[in-house]
Amino acid sequence: MENIFGGKKFGFGCMRLPLLEDGKVDTELFSKMVDKFMERGFTYFDTAHGYVSGQSEPALKTCLTSRYPRENYTITDKLSTHHFNKQEDIRPLFQSQLEAVGVDYFDFYFMHAQDKNIFAKFKRCHAYETALELKAEGKIKHFGISFHDRAEVLEQILTEYPQIELVQIQFNYVDYEDPSVESRKCYEVCVKHGKPVVVMEPVKGGSLVTLPEEAQKVYDALGNGMSNASYAIRFAAGFENIKMVLSGMGNMEMVEDNTGYMQDFQPLSPAEQEAVKKVTEIFRSQNLIPCTACRYCMEECPKGIHIPDLFSLLNAKKSFGNWNTDYYYNNIHTTEGTKAKDCLKCGKCERICPQHLEIRKLLEDVSREFDK
Repeated sequence: MENIFGGKKFGFGCMRLPLLEDGKVDTELFSKMVDKFMERGFTYFDTAHGYVSGQSEPALKTCLTSRYPRENYTITDKLSTHHFNKQEDIRPLFQSQLEAVGVDYFDFYFMHAQDKNIFAKFKRCHAYETALELKAEGKIKHFGISFHDRAEVLEQILTEYPQIELVQIQFNYVDYEDPSVESRKCYEVCVKHGKPVVVMEPVKGGSLVTLPEEAQKVYDALGNGMSNASYAIRFAAGFENIKMVLSGMGNMEMVEDNTGYMQDFQPLSPAEQEAVKKVTEIFRSQNLIPCTACRYCMEECPKGIHIPDLFSLLNAKKSFGNWNTDYYYNNIHTTEGTKAKDCLKCGKCERICPQHLEIRKLLEDVSREFDK
């Protein structure tokens, strides 16, 4: 398994690509980012059918697979619950993914965002069995899952399907002991079953990059010139059974920074570990909404409420007291009929949320703050 990762622990997450003003992927910039990433010896790219409103897979074809030999890069794609309802849907969807990315096979193919309910659907539709058939046909090199639930559910899935070769989990220093995410416990289940781990959300949707002032002072005091992202990504990469850490990168500065310190990866020093511990304590004291802005909820919301953006605004107001959060709420992220107060309380968003957030209740909190 080590060879397929290219020996480096850092991968390009393609869920947050650079966009032009019209909302289309900036393929010129993305191509340059791919070139820099590859130039520094990194080869792993992670996508899914719905990422960037369906633009992620075609962007990889334009910016990566049409420009580099197949053996020079590694592609992970996923089977997402939104895009099939019966077993007969899976193979045509899979073929469309191959064509969209511009490849004949995927290095890795994951059953996407598995939790208790989604796993039950995948079982009904024989999704795991279909993916394993595709692997036997050579269209998938390695079979895995991405996972968003409690450790006991992961234990069940890995017990029922020992054919799973690797597991992608949410893992960062804030979520490590969080009882709603159970990063540590999920990691330990993977170790128990001998499954290598791929990490998503190492910077928690950007929350561990733009820090509260008190937390920023902790890292600044180290005086080593490292970025905030570096502490989060190196924290995750420091675990033995973690073989790949993904970062969704939206500009060249992120690529240059992340590949810079991950080219010759060094685990956190004792002083850095202590700083991370202090920053974690600061975050926990603020009681922020642990939304990672995956935007799955928005695919289900009948009102079109920009739920992650509204949560981000409330977090920003709590952390920084920003006066302009009200402006962004009223003029940028909402229109008439899409404010927090307009939530229908249907609960569709909560059923798909990987973080298992009580979104309806949290939108009431947003409304109390902004719908005055």
